Amino acid sequence: MVALKNSEMRIIDDAFDMHGGYVLDFSDRTFSEFFEDEFGIQIYAEKYSFNGTSKAKHMRAFVKAEDEFAVARVLRQLWQYRESIPRYQTATDNDTLKARLVDLLAKIEGGGSVPRTDAIDRFTRDETLDELVAAIERDIGVNKPESALDRLHTYCMKKFGHLLDIRSVEWDKSEPLHSRVGKYVKALSQERELRDVTTLIVKSSIGVFEKFNHVRNNQSLAHDNELLDSAEARFIYDGVTAVLRFVKSIEAGRFES
Repeated sequence: MVALKNSEMRIIDDAFDMHGGYVLDFSDRTFSEFFEDEFGIQIYAEKYSFNGTSKAKHMRAFVKAEDEFAVARVLRQLWQYRESIPRYQTATDNDTLKARLVDLLAKIEGGGSVPRTDAIDRFTRDETLDELVAAIERDIGVNKPESALDRLHTYCMKKFGHLLDIRSVEWDKSEPLHSRVGKYVKALSQERELRDVTTLIVKSSIGVFEKFNHVRNNQSLAHDNELLDSAEARFIYDGVTAVLRFVKSIEAGRFES
């Protein structure tokens, strides 16, 4: 299911001229045929009728009911169809509408929903950590991973320092993030036997965190930088938090009886 804000749904309304209940120049029959012929979808099926009976309401229901892949596929094909219609070819706002739709498609195809924050935990009593986690959750809550990367880096510095402390592994506060991660990976490998593929992924994460230092210093809000675009920031955020999610699971297992 694709969850869009009202402002994002209005991008679809504008792109496909849906404000009066219509969709482009479709009649009820041709709208049904378009979905059937191109996608094998019965657009007037009951599952798309919960909003009302107009073509636009069926279209909005489709967006809400289906997954990211299906929605993006239909929106791309609809825009291609729009570009074939003479009266829309001369519209003065074509470039603006297309740019907004392309940005929306990037969000939808990048996962659609807001990134997950379940890997970001308050692992110790620390007022600074509380504020840090809250800031990350605020940025992610409004789907701004590009704004969260600086604080995510700081969170990782604290997290891996904490993981080394509870193992009594020596480290220095001047050590960069990837050095802390490397020491943690070494300690983890000594504690438990990991599958070969798990070991490969975990060890490769050291290089990921080394590059994350560069992102933090040169492409985040840590300094006066030009930020990454949302899609790439989301990819980096998801990659880093995937490692954190695994670590969180491993650490919880250490204390199971």
